[in-house]
Amino acid sequence: MDYRVLWKDENEAVKERYYLAMDRISQITRESTVEEPYRSYFIKTAEFIQMISEVKSLVDADAWNSQSLEELKLWNERLYEDVLPSHYETSYANPSYAVRQLGVEFGPKLSFLYEEIRGQIPFAMESRLTEMTILDELFIEIYNLFEGQLPQASSVQETLYWFTSDYADLTVTYRIRENFDPSLSFAKDIILERDLNDLRYLYAFGEYISDEELKIAGFMNRLPQETIDKMADTYTEGYRKGFEVMGRDLSKKKTVAIHYELGYERMIRKAIENFRQMGLETILYRRAVWSIDRNPNRKRGFYGTSPNKQYEYDHRYDNALYMKKAFTERKLAVLKVAYEEYKKLAAQYAGPAVIETFGEPGFDPVNKPECLALNEKQEKLSLTYSNDAAQVVNQYIPGEETSFTIIAFPKPSIGPDFEAIFQETIRINTLDYEVYKTIQQAIIDRLDEADHVVITGKGENHTNLTVKLHPLADRERETNFENCVADVNIPLGEVFTSPVLTGTNGVLEVSSVYIGDIQFKNLHMEFKDGRVAEYSCENFDDPAQGKALIKQVIMKNHDSLPMGECAIGTNTTAYAMAQKFGIIDKLPILIVEKMGPHFAVGDTCYSWAEDAPMYNPDGKEVIARDNEVSILRKEDVSQAYFNCHTDITIRIGNWMRFMASALWRKITDHPGWPFCGSRNGIT
Repeated sequence: MDYRVLWKDENEAVKERYYLAMDRISQITRESTVEEPYRSYFIKTAEFIQMISEVKSLVDADAWNSQSLEELKLWNERLYEDVLPSHYETSYANPSYAVRQLGVEFGPKLSFLYEEIRGQIPFAMESRLTEMTILDELFIEIYNLFEGQLPQASSVQETLYWFTSDYADLTVTYRIRENFDPSLSFAKDIILERDLNDLRYLYAFGEYISDEELKIAGFMNRLPQETIDKMADTYTEGYRKGFEVMGRDLSKKKTVAIHYELGYERMIRKAIENFRQMGLETILYRRAVWSIDRNPNRKRGFYGTSPNKQYEYDHRYDNALYMKKAFTERKLAVLKVAYEEYKKLAAQYAGPAVIETFGEPGFDPVNKPECLALNEKQEKLSLTYSNDAAQVVNQYIPGEETSFTIIAFPKPSIGPDFEAIFQETIRINTLDYEVYKTIQQAIIDRLDEADHVVITGKGENHTNLTVKLHPLADRERETNFENCVADVNIPLGEVFTSPVLTGTNGVLEVSSVYIGDIQFKNLHMEFKDGRVAEYSCENFDDPAQGKALIKQVIMKNHDSLPMGECAIGTNTTAYAMAQKFGIIDKLPILIVEKMGPHFAVGDTCYSWAEDAPMYNPDGKEVIARDNEVSILRKEDVSQAYFNCHTDITIRIGNWMRFMASALWRKITDHPGWPFCGSRNGIT
């Protein structure tokens, strides 16, 4: 299918505006009506826009895909070179450089504008001429402000504010539509119709393509079909099992969204086939481009390797430029209208199927004072909006009707053992469900005898946590812990519960843990009645910066969060792989959490679906689905959820060595394993 057909009428309607804007932008590069240093900024940005226009022309003429691999590499380098680490220090995308060159009043605002304009790269590839046109018109409007005398900084900010607010009808609405509409098949068409052995296909997505994507795609092409099938089957079958285990009717759904990093298209193609056999059409949409749609802590959709993580970190709070009460009210109103418009598609949506990657070097962010940042009032507005938006989403996509799955694979950057680690990862992703189910049931049976669990650190680790468990009215029919095997959360290997908050107290210390791209060093968190009371880390010399990093990445800008999960990982095979290749510090939470005790702050594992019964394979109902916060939904849903769930895994070496040893014994015959202590408290 030619994706451009979708936008034919819309593009025709806006075409005259686009060419008028491009004609004006071409004049800007030859004019001297704006004084330096601003003239250099506008010329540089105008030249970038002209380059995007060249890309659009190549795409429109069907000439982009006919270029050689080397030509496409050169284009990709040109499009992204000024945000790559080697050029970023002198890029207007860098707020620090923009402030040095343009001043503190205009620098952050014009850096924001330049970052928004860079969104034209994917718009050109997708033939979305309206988005390109409105960005070009915004650029001209800002340029006009600087002609003659310098404008007031407030005038520039107001122009950017009203642009973002006025076009929310377009940007927010389209973001909702692309979550649910399978007719938006840009990426799916590439995956299903292109020759995946010809790596030129990667450049059709309009994302930054690094050596990582080229290597992983090349590696995938060398794998036998049976291996590809095994990977895809594990992934899609886990999705199906999720509905089965949670007692939800998959037959009522028609669509599933795949989120992944480019390079895995051969597996994705097979997964699309598998989902179709289940009656599901796959949706593939791009990571958010507009700042109004972005989440500072995660990417959803398909995406390439980041050209520069510091660049993305610098722009994580660009919404500070326009975040105020009137704006959040406007955005929420647009969101409600968009969901109502696409409510039939939303009702057919089954949930996401996610592929994570791991192996990249850790990212140590630099906090720059020149970057836009939310103030305290804006943080509260942002959290209020997130809460209100979550209620809208749950109205049209009830949590008890959907499911998900998530799986992870390594990237070549993990090192010279990449191919061996990849094969081992496939193995741990396909371990025997029945074996672990039996092992984990033995752990659960022992835990269900307890009133609370005590977790203590060893040596220099000062972890000392008491986790309160829910009382069981009938141990023959009820349990506190879910027996988690290979369904939504791959690989298998954990038992988990939602603790009682009152009575859950103590200290959690982790010497090193990856949360997203960031490695936290000597993370320290204190809990009082199940809520985070204090926290710190040693990522920066200044403790305040460490606290700010935790608040952003782990706390999601909340002042406090409850403990939403207490869990025990059982996957000794994953631990053996980590030890063999020395990669524990490079594994994602998804795998590491299966290798030892871990906790999560935020919502429980059952958020928005607490009233849907959940049963273990032995038939017992998991009754620990609520805590003192989530139960508030019965009175005021706005007080019940935080819309985040951040896993934190503690060091697991001694635990897993003990577990591996115990597995060789007949665990059900060993009354003291895996814990010791009285019936009132397990340690």
